[in-house]
Amino acid sequence: MSRKVLVISGDGIGPEITTETRKVLDVVNARFDLGIEFDEALLGGAALDATGIPMPDETLSKAQDSDAILFAAIGGPKWDDVGRDLRPEKGLLQFRSALELFGNLRPAILYPQLADASSLKPEVVSGLDILIVRELTGGIYFGEPRGIRTLENGEREGYNTYKYNETEIRRIGAMAFEAAQKRGGKLCSVDKSNVLEATILWREIMEQMAPDYPDVELSHMYVDNAAMQLVRAPKQFDVVVTGNMFGDILSDAAAMLTGSIGMLPSAALDKNGRGMYEPCHGSAPDIAGEGKANPLAMILSAAMMLRYSLDAVAAADAVEKAVGDVLDQGLRTGDIYSEGTQLVNTSAMGDAVAAALQA
Repeated sequence: MSRKVLVISGDGIGPEITTETRKVLDVVNARFDLGIEFDEALLGGAALDATGIPMPDETLSKAQDSDAILFAAIGGPKWDDVGRDLRPEKGLLQFRSALELFGNLRPAILYPQLADASSLKPEVVSGLDILIVRELTGGIYFGEPRGIRTLENGEREGYNTYKYNETEIRRIGAMAFEAAQKRGGKLCSVDKSNVLEATILWREIMEQMAPDYPDVELSHMYVDNAAMQLVRAPKQFDVVVTGNMFGDILSDAAAMLTGSIGMLPSAALDKNGRGMYEPCHGSAPDIAGEGKANPLAMILSAAMMLRYSLDAVAAADAVEKAVGDVLDQGLRTGDIYSEGTQLVNTSAMGDAVAAALQA
């Protein structure tokens, strides 16, 4: 049985880390006889340069015809001065929305080999394993009305709308409760219900859903406290569920607990489990083309793709083990380098993971 995977390398360091991830996938595809067929498409700045828009219809069509999408990163200062509707990030938001990729899974796992790379003390982060479930197609990033307007006094004002309906809350809640059932049985719902009506409803719905998951312990936390607790005692969390904006911020904060955002994968899933898989980091245009980028987050995103959308659990396990083996060897890109380890470039890291898979 063939499986169709659409690869979008994007901008900045995207093409570099995509090349290394393809090396790994080519090995695992052959080793496990997965029958993966790859196709490519443009999104973001690269698409804007080639077609005049950040999300071409062809890209969406190919995505809809695929079993999974593997995506690198988009954006950069090159496109800072284009109109708001043409920004690379706008194309990505449109893409997620069109595919109804509403559930974002962002694991923050500290590899034991990288305990010293975290900015927190090893005893605070050793053994860290958090899953942040972020609602991805609603909230303030998509709410209307929005814009910049001129008031009667001539002053300009920017405005956005933060809203969630019951359906949006229930479907992300179900994803989070089910994830907690498969992990440690603890779910923390993060909101700002002391000041935001949208999150008052969010909390009410989560409470209504809780009796359907008696094996999951539900708790609540305001987002400001959650940010503090992530850096004070992060291991108290198992699964965290929250809205689009709060999840965007908290998942990046959690990423740095692991030593580098260059180590963290993510998945954006629709109701059927089809998804787009991407590293949590951005396009890092400041190091693009220099061989400094860490490809491990995208490689681990590919492992999530194998697990969640392609039903290739053994292959996913093998990729994750290969990454651990390479870290055991002491190989490090600059973002996770420490004294006593071996500094390698992007290509060498990809080669090492591919070789570990073949060993």
